[in-house]
Amino acid sequence: MPNQTSSSTPSVSLVGITKEFPQRGGGGKVVAVDHVSLDIHQGEFLTLLGPSGCGKTTMLRLIAGFEMPTAGKVFYSGKDVTLLPPNKRDMAMVFQSYALFPHMSLFENIAYGLRIRKLSRSEIEKRVGQALDLVGLTGLGERRPNQLSGGQQQRVALARALVMEPNVLLFDEPLSNLDAKLRVQMRSEIHGLQRRMHISSIYVTHDQVEAMALSDRIVVMNAGNIEQIGTPSEIYRRPATRFVADFIGRANFVETRVEAIEGEGVSVNILGKRVNRPITPPVQIGAPLVAVLRPEGLKLRHDPTLQQAHVDQAMYLGSEIEYIVHLGDQRLVVVETDPRASQIFAEGETVGIDFIDETLHLLPA
Repeated sequence: MPNQTSSSTPSVSLVGITKEFPQRGGGGKVVAVDHVSLDIHQGEFLTLLGPSGCGKTTMLRLIAGFEMPTAGKVFYSGKDVTLLPPNKRDMAMVFQSYALFPHMSLFENIAYGLRIRKLSRSEIEKRVGQALDLVGLTGLGERRPNQLSGGQQQRVALARALVMEPNVLLFDEPLSNLDAKLRVQMRSEIHGLQRRMHISSIYVTHDQVEAMALSDRIVVMNAGNIEQIGTPSEIYRRPATRFVADFIGRANFVETRVEAIEGEGVSVNILGKRVNRPITPPVQIGAPLVAVLRPEGLKLRHDPTLQQAHVDQAMYLGSEIEYIVHLGDQRLVVVETDPRASQIFAEGETVGIDFIDETLHLLPA
């Protein structure tokens, strides 16, 4: 199994990639990917994240060679592979549907690609055994897919990709057919496996939690374009657009205006409190802004010096409690973690509302 080291040459590069499909019924084209350029670094776990129809799966298929771009080029380790078929790209894909052969044993499923490559029997047995060990299925090689749980079948699909010793591993929403508990378990296993092997991985999902848990970097897509690229922390704490802020986790949006410019930041009034925060690009005094406040960054407490909010709903969830409050005509979601009975506010109560300054993020309106 490969154990790669970092390199200055990107593992995969997309340069000005566009993909158009004919519109159903004719009379036009649908642009699935629109002039996208992107570098995937050697050994990193990069996730393409976005809603259905945003172009993320099309981008993965372009990288794999299952689709040809309308314009632009795909590079692998500095070489142009735009016109190469999938079997010439030194990549392997784990599919959403597992795509296992039901009449074959697990061993035969995993060995299928190696036999096409005409490897020796001893080499095939060695590599299939290693792959089964890696995914925790040691000793189950003679079973058929219908004798396995969904999670085990997904492990076989992963083993089948790993046994080919690819330099790039591609995942097309591989956990979407699993129940919630299995998704968490498999997510942890994929994360640990990728970290141990240091294999370049490109993962497609619409699940924000999955993307945050697995990724070194996240590419947030919308309508065939890249909205933002960054680490999970950067994407969550400093979203570049309102779309990103709204799609990643949950956010409250509060309208405000620039009251003063102070150094590299601006002064604004949020929930009755004046704060100074940086903003890009530069704006003028009086310019409209939108403050992004995550639910966990808001705080409720009995304090008459704060702006007062009305508690409409209080939903106790064990490790946290979620409030929906109204402040004038503004509806806000507040999440308090580790709630204690003495600190829980009742529906119908009026309480002061505050926020943690560092959690506030400003966007141009």
